[in-house]
Amino acid sequence: MLFAPKEKGQGLVEYALILVLVAIVVIAALMILGPIIGNTFSTINKSLTSV
Repeated sequence: MLFAPKEKGQGLVEYALILVLVAIVVIAALMILGPIIGNTFSTINKSLTSV
């Protein structure tokens, strides 16, 4: 125990890497699904304005 390695910052770095990975996945999903969602809202908006 006298020469135990210090691992206090290691957990924080791992959480930061997970957060970055989640952010990349969310951005990629929004880039792929963004136009589809936009078209859906446009269609809904057009149908509501004709009522």
